[in-house]
Amino acid sequence: MTSLDLALLGNGSIGALIDAQGAVVWCCFPRFDGDPVFCSLLAGDSPRDKIGAFTIEMEGAVRTEQQYLPDTPILVTRLYDAKGGVVEITDFCPRFEKDGALFCPKLLVRQVRPIGGRPNIRVRVEPAADYGCTKRQHALGAGHISYAGDQALRLTTNAPTEAIADRTLFHVTETITLMFGLDDPVAGVGDVTSKGTTMLERTTAYWRNWTRSLQAPPEWRDAVIRAAITLELNVYEATGAIIASMTTSIPEAPNTGRTWDYRYCWPRDAYFTADALSRLGEMRTIERYLAFLLGVAATTDDAHLVPIYTIDGGPIPDEHVAKCLPGYRGMGPVHVGNKASEQAQHDLYGEAVLTAAPLFLNSRTSQAGDEALLARLEPFGEHAARLFEVPDAGLWELRGAERVHTFSSIMCWAACDRLAKYADRLKLADRAEYWRSRATSVHEVISRRSWNAKLNAFTATMDGDSLDASLLLMPRLGFLEANDPRFAGTVAAIESQLKHGDFVYRYVERDDFGYPENAFLVCTFWYIEALAAMGGARREEARLLFEKVLTARNRHGLLAEDLDPRTLEQWGNFPQTYCMAGIIDCALGLN
Repeated sequence: MTSLDLALLGNGSIGALIDAQGAVVWCCFPRFDGDPVFCSLLAGDSPRDKIGAFTIEMEGAVRTEQQYLPDTPILVTRLYDAKGGVVEITDFCPRFEKDGALFCPKLLVRQVRPIGGRPNIRVRVEPAADYGCTKRQHALGAGHISYAGDQALRLTTNAPTEAIADRTLFHVTETITLMFGLDDPVAGVGDVTSKGTTMLERTTAYWRNWTRSLQAPPEWRDAVIRAAITLELNVYEATGAIIASMTTSIPEAPNTGRTWDYRYCWPRDAYFTADALSRLGEMRTIERYLAFLLGVAATTDDAHLVPIYTIDGGPIPDEHVAKCLPGYRGMGPVHVGNKASEQAQHDLYGEAVLTAAPLFLNSRTSQAGDEALLARLEPFGEHAARLFEVPDAGLWELRGAERVHTFSSIMCWAACDRLAKYADRLKLADRAEYWRSRATSVHEVISRRSWNAKLNAFTATMDGDSLDASLLLMPRLGFLEANDPRFAGTVAAIESQLKHGDFVYRYVERDDFGYPENAFLVCTFWYIEALAAMGGARREEARLLFEKVLTARNRHGLLAEDLDPRTLEQWGNFPQTYCMAGIIDCALGLN
């Protein structure tokens, strides 16, 4: 069983991770990148009742069962004792249509229902502040407990508040409801269980209607639907921004110091997420994310993009260490902010233009691409045409030195190529020819400078001799056909140097932190896609490998960023949107 045996809850406003015993081990307020009020995930070996915990424990529990309600992010945990006592915990964040708008309050709802016997439970709610440094003072009220802080929080409940505050056992005879969120009137007064039950019913109906609207392939349908729900939970409803992951600083491999904060919007990761959802027919996400991206670009004079944004489109915090959190299994440091935001990453302009593809090339969108949108995208193309031969940090965000990364250059080509296609669709012959000419020039330079005849492969950098798994995306991006001998040579070279067992590493050369120890999982998905596109016997290889990768998911169908190829243990921030998008892309490619 993977050590990251966690389930993700959320509603587009907040997200929470629940462990196999039903404890909330990670939840930030008032939004994805906020202060983690529940942070035991990164508390090392600290006791479960320390600050930053939200647990529901059953006296004498001997086993647990846990699963999502089908086609929802609603989690059900059952605790059993040895005397026939059973309690059922249902956890969710409300999300449904209300008064003509999507209602997704900053609220975590937990309902505890006795199923058998005479169960006793203990509820511990110890929200933290300042990244685990401060215990919030609480005050008991009528049917609620308030927790002080810069952002005041409240637990509204029909359970005995004194028992919760004192951490004492109490007998469960009827359904109790615990609503945790901002200290505002969302939970309200009155019958809290009735309110919670209504929210649960409406949230269940919302997600099942949403999943029915997706065009998921029959084969691997459940894996695809779970991936799609997970991706949608990483979309910030207020702005349309898409984060890379809900967590910070789960290490890529044990005791490596490779710990990063992923609770922000990378235009690169966001593109892959939005694109995967659009391939299932979910167009609202990509339309809203594109509006977010164009909005942040409009705040500059020349549509300049940076590698990372906060979920409201601003600059992210300077990278610093959260001194009171030891880290996942004690493996710190725990970072807040991400220094990669200061880098040059030139592929961003390609991903920005590619994000708009469904609006120009897909009739299912509600907002068809037009001349006005093309005009807003063209500055991205100008940046791409100017920067494709300029050194950058690359998509792997290397901190030691800048080089001319082939993937960045290919994405710059993609920006020019797609702008030509968009102009063609709009019958703007002059604009189409302008961008086609630029794309042709960029393609020629990449084909000449990034091809290594000795290796019979495209290389990670222009005029280089190392390999990069991102080049497996060349057919998907349209830079080469999958049957091009140069692509076959590149795949063979990657298999020879970057494939360890069944899994593909992003690179194997030494970086700022030494040599990579675990496989960056999305690269294996890209490899599966490449094999499927090559066809023939390679397609059957892709199918078998995809089935094996799916076995590496945790019990809830979720994947972290990295995988130990020997043990299949998951590492890295969790769940990782790159990987969940990879499930969708591979399933569609193999269908």
